[in-house]
Amino acid sequence: MGFKPLHDRVVVSRFSEETKTAGGIILPDTVQEKPSEGTIVAVGNGIRGEDGSITPLDVKKGDHVLFGKFGGTEIKVDGEELMILRESDILGIIEKPKKKSK
Repeated sequence: MGFKPLHDRVVVSRFSEETKTAGGIILPDTVQEKPSEGTIVAVGNGIRGEDGSITPLDVKKGDHVLFGKFGGTEIKVDGEELMILRESDILGIIEKPKKKSK
């Protein structure tokens, strides 16, 4: 990817939208809500403190995250639609359930 976010910003690739409802009704593009989940593609270096030190971000590349519907900026890089968010716009990391051992 030809884009590197700065400071406390991250680049997120949204998950694809559902085009059918659970009942099988096909939704046109005009009524589909954009998903508020995605995978982090790139992260900035971190937040610079008043003393000049850099605090690394809590999220990392590959994390599955949940973010607000109205935050961030949509961009297109290499033909792929991405979002730039501040780390504070991310509501949380969605962790995969651990497999139960027998």
